[in-house]
Formats: sequence, C-alpha cells, structure tokens
Amino acid sequence: MSCFSYTYLSIRNLDTMPPATAALQFTTHIYRLEHLLGVHYLLIPQEIVAQLGGKLKLRLLCTVNDTLTFQCGLVALGNGDAYISLNNKRLRQLHLTNGDKVQVALEKDESRYGVEMPEELEELLSQDEAGMQRFQQLSPGKQRYIIQYVGAVKNSQLRIDRALLLIGNLKQLPVGKESFRAMLGLPARS
Repeated sequence: MSCFSYTYLSIRNLDTMPPATAALQFTTHIYRLEHLLGVHYLLIPQEIVAQLGGKLKLRLLCTVNDTLTFQCGLVALGNGDAYISLNNKRLRQLHLTNGDKVQVALEKDESRYGVEMPEELEELLSQDEAGMQRFQQLSPGKQRYIIQYVGAVKNSQLRIDRALLLIGNLKQLPVGKESFRAMLGLPARS
C-alpha cells in the first residue's frame, strides 16, 4: 500500500505555470534519517519528483498543513524518491513528530537565490563591486551557503562581521577554489 496520495492543482509543467497555480499538493509522512541523528524529513515520492521535472536542482516553496511555508530544495533519497529536511524548530512550530501524516504543497521558488538575503549582506554586496562580482561567479549552492551562514545569527553586527569575513576571503581566493573552509578563513584539511 502506498504511503502517500497526491492531487494536482494543475497538470501543466511548473516552468510554464504562473506561481499562483503552480502548487502541487500531496499527502506524505515525516520520517527520521537514521544516519543523521535528529534530522527529520518529508518523503517526496518518485511520482512527485517526476512531476517536478525529475530534477533535484530545483528550489521550492514548501507549505506543510497549510500552516508553515519555507524555502527548500530536494535531496536524493534513492529509488527515485527525494526528501525535504525538517529541522526541530519547524517540527515544533507544526506540532509534528516522526511518523505523522502531513499535507504538503510544493511550488517553484521564483526568488533570486532560493533563500532570503540578509539585509547586511545585500548592503555589503551593493557597495563592494569586486565582492559582488566574485559572489555572482559562485555556484547557486555556494551563494546560498554564504547567505544562510550570514543570516543564521540574530545579531545585526554579527551578520555584518560574517558578511565581511566571507566576502573578504572570497575575493582573495582563485576562481574555482572557493571551498567553504577557505571562505571561512580556515586552513585546508590535510
């Protein structure tokens, strides 16, 4: 017996649909990744992955139980299935736990980076032409890493400090050699 059901608000491809009608709704469950302690996820069955174009390099807006919407991406789970991770904060907000059945709506994320840009980083990049140029040369995943790392702290001064550190280090690195460790100013692992 299948652990999910789904309905489509529209059967057209997400790339050709306006955002208001692009939602794909289905029912799934919350599971726990055994190899990563404490990480829970929403199972995205292969049928849904196929309806999303069969690609994992896609940024989405995920709405759970018509309550919480967040930006996300798909991660391969095997056998054509994928998952969207759920951190403990989101689980608490949704009052959910492992094994719970949930209603999910997915739609294409039309934002520039697929995550919310912290004001401090945006301001730095608007003032630092070389920093903006290097930032734009990064892969979308590395851009999101910088954005998320800067935005992960609540204190505005810490966000400024993190933005200055990452963009300053990035400008010193050769193109194509932008590891996360190097952007943080840490030595390469031997």
